[in-house]
Amino acid sequence: MLVRVLLACALALCAALASADDFGVTPPAAPVERWGTLEVALAGPSDGNPFVDVELSAVFRQGARSIAATGFYDGDGHYKIRFMPDAVGQWTYETRSNRPALHGKQGSFTVVQPAPGNHGPVAVRNKFHFGYGDGTPFWQVGTTSYAWIHQGDALQEQTLRTLAGAPFNKIRMAIFPNNDDKAGTLRFPFAGTPPRNWDLERFDVAFWRNLDKRVAQLRALGIEADLILFHPYDKGKWGFDRLPAAANDRYLRYAVARLAAYRNVWWSMANEFDFVTEKRMDDWDHYFQLVQAADPYDHLRSIHNAFRLYNHTKPWVTHVSIQHGAATLDPERAVLYRDVYEKPVVYDEVKYEGDFTRRWGQLTPEEMVLRFWNGAIAGSYVGHGEAYQDPQGMVWLAKGGTLRGKSPARLAFFRKILSDSPLEGLEPIDKWQDHPFAGKHGEYYLGYFNRERPTNWPFVLFKTGLADGMNFRAEVIDTWNMTVTPVPGTFEIKKRDDYTYADKDGRGIALPGRPYMALRIVRVR
Repeated sequence: MLVRVLLACALALCAALASADDFGVTPPAAPVERWGTLEVALAGPSDGNPFVDVELSAVFRQGARSIAATGFYDGDGHYKIRFMPDAVGQWTYETRSNRPALHGKQGSFTVVQPAPGNHGPVAVRNKFHFGYGDGTPFWQVGTTSYAWIHQGDALQEQTLRTLAGAPFNKIRMAIFPNNDDKAGTLRFPFAGTPPRNWDLERFDVAFWRNLDKRVAQLRALGIEADLILFHPYDKGKWGFDRLPAAANDRYLRYAVARLAAYRNVWWSMANEFDFVTEKRMDDWDHYFQLVQAADPYDHLRSIHNAFRLYNHTKPWVTHVSIQHGAATLDPERAVLYRDVYEKPVVYDEVKYEGDFTRRWGQLTPEEMVLRFWNGAIAGSYVGHGEAYQDPQGMVWLAKGGTLRGKSPARLAFFRKILSDSPLEGLEPIDKWQDHPFAGKHGEYYLGYFNRERPTNWPFVLFKTGLADGMNFRAEVIDTWNMTVTPVPGTFEIKKRDDYTYADKDGRGIALPGRPYMALRIVRVR
């Protein structure tokens, strides 16, 4: 009897669901975590050209709030709308389309608390810094591998394994391939036949599915995907650097529709934008505004230069992305761009560690690490790159694979020092004088002595936030040998002059006379 009752209930439920679907109501989706990705999959027309003929979007609602997201065609009559919910609880959605088969579809889903490791998308925090959606600080320690997604599957997987054991929490990567005769490119963003026979009104969904997959894998590793939308390295081979205006806009809208619902996405309008000779400055303004308008989640947006700087004060730019080989040679130089733009500054390219034939790929590991520390003391952020020569062309900067340099281990140590800080970002302590400290006045100080080889440092702090009788403890950090050595006892300060406080007994801290040393000083209450 019980079995018959359960069977009847099951049949009734199936009938109800079928009836609901007939009226455009989809059964509730599986729960999705906050800042996860919900994917609404729909079957629709495949005749004509769905990439340009079909319009699809959905409005997602929770109470009085509503967020609109654009859908996209994924080939073979399959349509998708992706959504990244930002709050737990019940949500509903309803589709909008110019095709009846896709219009008015309704559904509901539950958003649950994020899983461990899901801190939400990164955004600007406290004017000059970054933080995740849940309030966790984001200490950017990025790297670059432009064409890693254009290699074969085995090499892409090897790159991901390398990243899983590396210190980097952001990777700069290009959507379009480079002009490289040895490249492993198998698929392209547009449908067609290489090198130049492209159908600019259709996309190669196999390429985009692989990109989706790789961005999702980076997300699982806790790595931000800084997606470079244009670059000058085509040089006419594929023609992607000189597409018609309508094709550029269509490409950008498709990229945003597919990828914006991944919480780890950043948008870089271009790498070395000023070398893309086919585009004017107002074109770049237009691309920024298009991406900003199409992205319902307001992901981070910037643009990377060669020689000519973009005006990063424009409102659609969230942070500064700079190539500058000399700006991070000392903190007083690195801080200047912060003062000009009043936004977070990321020195995404400061030259590369390696033995490359070009001068931009000849940094020693020590020089690479030094630039990270100087950038941090300036209250800014620095990016890593590696360019060791290889007879097979396996250069991390270009293709990914494995890392060969000595800087990543030191950058892991550097990142731990930053993440152990009680702060949400380092602020310069006294940027107008040779005083190499950052942190928070009166509370926390991180100092870096660059190439200097001091044997003693007199315990002297800049005056802001200080008072007689405050006590501090100190640690000596060897940034190259990756050691932290506590200094015995504490230091009690008193006013020394109009600008500084010093240890009341005139004591200092002994240092080993080696370069790349640092100090961490914390107030004792």
